[in-house]
Formats: sequence, structure tokens, C-alpha cells
Amino acid sequence: MNFLIVGLGNFGASLAIRLTELGHEVIGVDSSMSKVEMLKNDITHTICANCTDIHSAKELPVLDADAVIICIGEHEGNSIMATAIMKQLNAKRIIGRIVSDTQATVLNAMGIEEIIHPERDSAEKLAKNLTTEGIIDSFELSDRYSIVKIDVPEKFEGKRLDELQLRHNYNLTVLTTLSKSKKRNLLGFKQASFEVQGIAKADTILNKDDILVVFGERSDIERFLD
Repeated sequence: MNFLIVGLGNFGASLAIRLTELGHEVIGVDSSMSKVEMLKNDITHTICANCTDIHSAKELPVLDADAVIICIGEHEGNSIMATAIMKQLNAKRIIGRIVSDTQATVLNAMGIEEIIHPERDSAEKLAKNLTTEGIIDSFELSDRYSIVKIDVPEKFEGKRLDELQLRHNYNLTVLTTLSKSKKRNLLGFKQASFEVQGIAKADTILNKDDILVVFGERSDIERFLD
């Protein structure tokens, strides 16, 4: 996969390095030449550019990136501006870093639903989530076991859990399901929200756009997603 990471502070640098180690192509961008120089041997490519300026941003391979991750943390205004410019340049997928609830509200109003909070989400965790298709979020209980949120695969839509026999076929336990809905935020814009459907039962039906909350070994989760 190809990733464009804007902002090479502690979080952005850690994420860029980890994604590179996982074998992905990473372009790291920062307005500080010293940060760009420091990381040029650790990630695929580094570029010194100011992403709050659309003329500079236009020179970046935004359309070639599978995801653009805005990791600017020093200045909320710059982060919001860079996010808006990436949206204007029609990036396929934008993930925004937030440092406050107000910033999250602004990004949601812009239509950015994928946000990360560095104080809660480590670069290691985000790298794994980004590179395992289908995983929305994860909580690692140990080196082997995780609880993950997974999009319901299309082939399972409309089926009951007891039909799928996930425990028998994949050694996975479904803890609950989440249903997606749209609610208005403080600015009056609609944003995605998820409602917990209670403890999963044998007769629980999986609907389109539902999310599964699953417990199991990482290897079994990856096998399920193949």
C-alpha cells in the first residue's frame, strides 16, 4: 500500500517508520527540512513541503496514495488547513490527527470520519489497523490475542451468527455488533455514530454496514479477513 504522511513529529515519524518496516511505500512530508533530513534513510521517501499551501500540496502524489494521514500536532489550525487541502485535492482516504474535541468536530463537519488521538492510539496500533484490510480498530490483550472491530464481510450480510459458526470455522468469538446511523453534531452536520446492539446471540442477524466486535488470536482474525 502507499501512504502519504503529513507531519513528521514524534507520532508521524513513528508511524512512517513502522509502515515502512511492514513493507509499504511511505512518503513523509514536513515543512521542517531538519525533520525531513533526519528520516530520509528510514522511510521510502521524504519531501520538504508546506501542506497548508495548496500550491505546494499540488506537487505531492496525493492521488496515488491509498491513504493520507495528517499527523500535524503542533498547531491545530495548520492541521485543519492541511486536511481541507487534501480533501480539495481529492485524496482517496484521509485520516486526521486530533488534539481536542473541538478539532474533531471541525473534521467531522468537513466529512472526515477517520480520526486518531495520539494519546490514545499508538503508532504501532494504527500501522497494524491500516495494513489489515477490514479492521477498523483493535485492542491488543497480549501478543497473541486481540479484540477488534471488523466490517461485516459482504458474503455474511443477512445471515445469522449460528449459520456462520465462526467459533468452529475460525476460532473466533463475536462479543457484540454495532449498527451504523447518522447523527447531527454540534454544528448541525450529520456524522456517523454506532449503537451497541447488546451481547451477540446465536440468532443475531448481520446487516449491511454493521460492525462485528470479535475476540480471538490475531492469526485467526487475519484468516477470517482473507
